[in-house]
Amino acid sequence: MRLKTLTVALSGICLASAVSAADLNKETQAYHQFVIEQIDHLVTDTEKFVDYLKQGNLEKAKVLYPLARMYFERSEPIAESFGDLDPRIDARLADLTEEGKTENDWSGFHKIEKILWEENTTQGTAAIADQLLKDVKELRAKIPTAEVTPELMITGAVDLLNEVSTTKVTGEEEIFSKTDLYDFKANIEGAEKIYEIFKPTLEKKDKALSLDIAEKFAAVNALLAKHNQAKTGFDYVSYDKLSQSDIKALAEAVNKLGEPLAQMGVILEE
Repeated sequence: MRLKTLTVALSGICLASAVSAADLNKETQAYHQFVIEQIDHLVTDTEKFVDYLKQGNLEKAKVLYPLARMYFERSEPIAESFGDLDPRIDARLADLTEEGKTENDWSGFHKIEKILWEENTTQGTAAIADQLLKDVKELRAKIPTAEVTPELMITGAVDLLNEVSTTKVTGEEEIFSKTDLYDFKANIEGAEKIYEIFKPTLEKKDKALSLDIAEKFAAVNALLAKHNQAKTGFDYVSYDKLSQSDIKALAEAVNKLGEPLAQMGVILEE
């Protein structure tokens, strides 16, 4: 799903400021490399996912579906910048409906999700899977050409939280599979990676802000850990198993993180 900038949290922060106080080239290169690695894993897992679909292995396809998508969700600040590739890979049916399109215009992970969980079969997924793999490989080919700036990274970190607060917390993203918590965790990890890359510079500018961000990431991650059934890796409970108080706690923790994370723009100030 395309990210939408959280303009409220970013208000008052000049993301267009010239970076003169610090050379952040090393940081942008580190983030670029991180995204390349994530998309490499996305390609590998999508290939496995397509194989399971073609083998008719419904259970393995269902297990791998949310795990493969996590690589895409961590990378959206860059991945969503490539024209129509993002919606081809990740659009929900509701996104197309809003644009006046129909299910015939739909492709990608969520179209396969609907078949796997609503129809409980892999039949009818082969052509969709082939196109998905083709699109994912095209994304991988384009990622090295992306221009990564400190502004993109900071805006992207906040956008990832906005993605959580607008579609993950509400359960809109994975409406058929109820695997929203995997996406939730991946978005948080993507934002946290950006914070970790900037952390040494941020601590020099505002150590208290850096500590505040770290504490609020820890709070969100602790809440998510409560719903992870795996000792290692990820095995999140179905989103419809969460209580309203669980969902409220997650939403509040994400909202509390959004404002200080947006203030990370201080590293771009003169």
